[in-house]
Amino acid sequence: MTAANDDLLFRPATELAGMLRAREISARELLDAHLARIDRLNPALNAVVTLDAEGARAAADAADAALAAGDPVGPLHGLPVAHKDTHVTGGMRTTWGSPLHTDTVPLRDELVVARLKDAGAIRVGKTNVPEFAAGSHTYNTVFGATHNPYRHGLSAGGSSGGAAAALAAGFVPLAEGSDMGGSLRNPAAFCNVVGLRPTPGRVPTWPAAMGWSQLSVQGPMGRTVADVALQLSVLAGPDPRVPISLSDDPAGFAAPLPDSLAGLRVAWAPDLGGRVTVDPAITSVLASSVAVFADLGASVEDDCPDLSGADDVFGTLRAWLFEATFGDLGRRHPDKVKESIRWNAEMGAKLSGTDIARAEIAHTKLYERMVAFFERYDVLLAPTTQVLPFPVELEYPTEIGGVPQENYLEWMRSCTVISATGSPALSVPGGFTPGGLPVGLQIIGAPRADRTVLEVGHAFEQATLFGQRRPAL
Repeated sequence: MTAANDDLLFRPATELAGMLRAREISARELLDAHLARIDRLNPALNAVVTLDAEGARAAADAADAALAAGDPVGPLHGLPVAHKDTHVTGGMRTTWGSPLHTDTVPLRDELVVARLKDAGAIRVGKTNVPEFAAGSHTYNTVFGATHNPYRHGLSAGGSSGGAAAALAAGFVPLAEGSDMGGSLRNPAAFCNVVGLRPTPGRVPTWPAAMGWSQLSVQGPMGRTVADVALQLSVLAGPDPRVPISLSDDPAGFAAPLPDSLAGLRVAWAPDLGGRVTVDPAITSVLASSVAVFADLGASVEDDCPDLSGADDVFGTLRAWLFEATFGDLGRRHPDKVKESIRWNAEMGAKLSGTDIARAEIAHTKLYERMVAFFERYDVLLAPTTQVLPFPVELEYPTEIGGVPQENYLEWMRSCTVISATGSPALSVPGGFTPGGLPVGLQIIGAPRADRTVLEVGHAFEQATLFGQRRPAL
């Protein structure tokens, strides 16, 4: 692999898309360069767990032929993409990281996969996940652990950890994932890339057994905010089969993003109003990074919305969803469903109708308080994660700054409490520790203000260039 090829593979997807359309490079050439890098580096990282090189080459050749013939092409024409292994891909193995599905090959794509294909992206393969995407550390008994590109032996985060690691390593320019309690944001922070948890309904999820639920969302990941925005412009948009899907025209997400933040009103909550314990190494890095917002013309104040009830909302609704989704599976196959999933489902089995009603009432009040808060501010800034990447042998951190973490969810509360609010949240590279580990900054906006968080993230990204620091693989 030459240095020139490495440079090509780390160019933004927006730039590569222009090069492909101008025929400065062919889809096949771009794909082959990515496949060569995957072949060389993936064995150590374990980010891509299913690869279809021949199928991808056939699709790339077809994309080149279509462009040469003058056929219309999509906005992601010729760009390689990897899909999360919990997202169904027609004709390609989908395991959900579970020993129950090691050989499952679905018949058709789910919506998030189909929309990327329809936009011209080239399907390369599947990225690693924790079992059934449960937890923010990517390991399972089928494929093992995904390693952090910035330091082998440490976690890449999760549950979209394979996707984040693949992006950071230059395996693909675009990837996608999902986020219930931080699964797009946490791995983005651990791997120094960008992950957006959109407003629920912004990216329709179909098929979905519980289509009215707003806790889990699907969304884009990339190495730059503009790449994430470009991908969102094809993933978003209404679908009549999805009851919460938003009807806004998604094309605007791909419009140029501003570099100035003049007049922006920013709130900074380093511990989310005292609700979470954060490793001081993280807050130390972010304290200096937040000063950049004032340099860009924003006003910055220490403030935080009232997040009371958010833990109960998230914990109750997640347990309810886990019982509905995995409860029966865990009872039938207790030896093939990991303990943390069975524990979470058992919590859901103990819930009453009164418990669900209480959580939904608190959910509504929380949403209303967030709307009121964002009448005074444009965005809220907070750490994406409470800890730095930890050894892959751990299932989850059991303490933060001496404070015990009693289960596999508590250490992710900097993300889970935000999931409960209904707000879009973007994780962008926020700096590095003196030891060279990435730190993520979480940019949170008012419900449905997805474009705002992208604009703010882009301006911060351009001013700091943290995302351009590559791992030494």
